[in-house]
Amino acid sequence: MISWGFQTDPTCVLCNSVPESRDHLFFDCNYSYSVWNTLARKARTPAIRQWSLSITCMQGLSTPKHHRLLSLLTWQAVIYALWLERNSRIHRKEYRSQDSLISSLNAQIKNRISSIHRCIERATSRRFAFGIESKSAATMAANQECSGNLKRQLEKLFDASLRSTVPDKPRVKPVVTTSPLDRSGDYQCNNAMGLWSMIKGKDSQFNGPPAVGEALLNNLPTSEMVDSISCSVTGPGFVNVVLSTKWMAKSIANMLIDGIDTWAPAPPVKRALVDFSSPNIAKEMHVGHLRSTVIGARSLACSSSQRLKFFAETMLFGMLIEYLFEKFPDTDSVTETAIGDLQSFYKESKKIFDDDPDFKEKAQKAVVRLQGGDPIYRKAWAKICEISRNEFSKVYQRLQVELEEKGESFYNPYIANVIGKLDSKGLIEESEGARVIFLQGFKIPLIVVKSDGGFNYASTDLTALWYRLNEEKAEWIIYVTDFSQKQHFDMFFKAARKAGWLPDSDNTHPRVDHVDFGLVVNGEDRKRFRTRASDVVRLVDLLDEAKTRSKTALIERGKDKEWTPEELDQTAEAVGYGAVKYADLKSNRTTGYTFDFDAMLSDKGNTAVYLLYAHARICSIIRKSGKDIDELKKTVELVLDHPEERALGLHLLRFAETVEEACTTLFPKVLCLYLYSLSERFTSFYSIHQVIGSPEEASRLLLCEATAIVMRKCFPPSWNHPCLQDLIRHCNILMT
Repeated sequence: MISWGFQTDPTCVLCNSVPESRDHLFFDCNYSYSVWNTLARKARTPAIRQWSLSITCMQGLSTPKHHRLLSLLTWQAVIYALWLERNSRIHRKEYRSQDSLISSLNAQIKNRISSIHRCIERATSRRFAFGIESKSAATMAANQECSGNLKRQLEKLFDASLRSTVPDKPRVKPVVTTSPLDRSGDYQCNNAMGLWSMIKGKDSQFNGPPAVGEALLNNLPTSEMVDSISCSVTGPGFVNVVLSTKWMAKSIANMLIDGIDTWAPAPPVKRALVDFSSPNIAKEMHVGHLRSTVIGARSLACSSSQRLKFFAETMLFGMLIEYLFEKFPDTDSVTETAIGDLQSFYKESKKIFDDDPDFKEKAQKAVVRLQGGDPIYRKAWAKICEISRNEFSKVYQRLQVELEEKGESFYNPYIANVIGKLDSKGLIEESEGARVIFLQGFKIPLIVVKSDGGFNYASTDLTALWYRLNEEKAEWIIYVTDFSQKQHFDMFFKAARKAGWLPDSDNTHPRVDHVDFGLVVNGEDRKRFRTRASDVVRLVDLLDEAKTRSKTALIERGKDKEWTPEELDQTAEAVGYGAVKYADLKSNRTTGYTFDFDAMLSDKGNTAVYLLYAHARICSIIRKSGKDIDELKKTVELVLDHPEERALGLHLLRFAETVEEACTTLFPKVLCLYLYSLSERFTSFYSIHQVIGSPEEASRLLLCEATAIVMRKCFPPSWNHPCLQDLIRHCNILMT
């Protein structure tokens, strides 16, 4: 590698456009840079475009040992993979896409890390992991019971108790819930009544549900997490479980040392895809795209998900292309400036489409030619997509949403093949000139090929699903759209099950889910949110207004005299955009919500501003103490002696099960309610107990730090904007 030089053929075989050099091949080529940049971000390695600088960077890494090892491993793997890909194309004329190469590298690196992990455990009894300080195996084993989902840990204990209580009966799933407020416990096992109905009779050793409950409690395995003396049985056999306060404190202390990721629930699958946002080509994003974009981005917390922006294009294909040909015969010279306002371009083409039958016929034929792969039509469509893409990216950047674009046209080359697969299974029938799939339970068939031979949403969606299952190896695919598309998804999901692509059970993987949501409505008439002129509200206008109002509020507090114009502007953006996103997330996903700027930007109640206020207060307490929190984590024992401390600690420990519930139900509101309740519990604690200057100061500072960490983990990305966080910590934003 070090002596690598120029090749006989001067053209790079990865991009076929630029002369090949070492710097270009490994770093500057669009193909290689895309691969390198993706893996480099995961390894926390800077993206460099020169070989010599890359060598210098690798030799001068000063990060912790496990980060340095991961960076070197990633660097070597990417360089070697690109070299193999180059040679493969030269000698065998075969090549892989960037996505395929990245996926392969990802797997190789993970396998190598697992191998290193096993070697370290065998040789030194120490644990290697991303971002977590290495610990002895004994320490990790001791701490294993002090992390994760409390409900799941209690279910394991009650599973053992159930098997001991009724060893001769079929295995029963433990039913563990959080205890109602009027119960004397933290959690409750509700298996007694169901178990009694299963075993009652002359030969039963129990005389009713309460006796079954007592047996379940007596057979509960000894555990450090349970205060067995305080546990009790009430009513018809409810087993009330009280957690050990000492164990709770130890669990929180371990999180402060090991990191919040140790509380993360296990991902349900290795690879999930979230299909969301779906703006229309040549049309501006409007308020309706807000919910899909915000909810879709939040759904990514469910697993290691790939973010997909699915451009909705089909109905626009021919109309826009034909209008582009008429207005600009030389499409090669068309620029964004020449087209001008894309929204106006769309409206002009739509008017001609509606009024001119000849133009409409040309447009319909253009769809078929585009889907058939005609290079002229594909080139024209790519031009329109490029201009739209530039506009969309500005909105996504403001919302701090990162995603991968795969429009409907991406799947065009695969549609005919997929339709053929469905036809070979005998699923497709002729009906009124169209090709359809009849589905039990639906009055209308699913049209997969129109009577004019063109494809539609169903054919594209089925093809995309097939591609994601077979090519991208997705185990869970989540579609985020409004409720009006529910029947469409129900039908094409059922068609996929009929084809054998998906299992019959909704809880078996590969799995698909339609995350539907309600409309954003006006406060006065509860109708779709529109301008006074009855136009759809543009998303950029909405975000601009949020920023303006946020900035006005900050100026009223005198922040324009304390901060630079840049700081004021960035903070107004972070608060304004964050307020809009949080108002959407906290609402019930399946129902509409009223868009109200005044309510969103209020500093009272369950709003972004109130939560930022609560977080600012915690940061202020820690800062004013003058104590080194990292040092306190190592030397101070955290205690939860008072009821308010214990209530706050219990809520912190319920973070993992809340995340799991939000991921399972796909309702972001669950996490928002948890975050608001956490801030309220902290307020209850702080209003009663002094922190700075109290005998328990050090322990309470750790409790403050744990609360701030969990809050930040719940915050949307824009709330963790570096500028905003610095201002929160040092300027006490919103507190004065």
